[in-house]
Amino acid sequence: RDYLLSRLRAIPSLHCQAPEGAFYLFPSCSGIIGKQGNRDGRRIENSTDFAKYLLQDCGVAVIPGSAFEFDPNIRISYASSIEDLERACDRIQQFCDSLS
Repeated sequence: RDYLLSRLRAIPSLHCQAPEGAFYLFPSCSGIIGKQGNRDGRRIENSTDFAKYLLQDCGVAVIPGSAFEFDPNIRISYASSIEDLERACDRIQQFCDSLS
């Protein structure tokens, strides 16, 4: 949890609070909304768009917050190996850095 939390907090366009007791984080991607994706130049309008880009462009699966009526957040599980979390965080950061 602490590793994923620190990595996501280091991405300026994401905002993440520590959970009180869960196996996932629920970062806000409000800093991403309105930016253009690098693959096709479409604007990211909501958490569903962001989740689709992460899956299609980066191979990282997250759940859009809209599934929980909590848009513009995404849900990221940390019930995984540290190696998988490192790769996912690297990919998320690279993707967020590439947005215009």
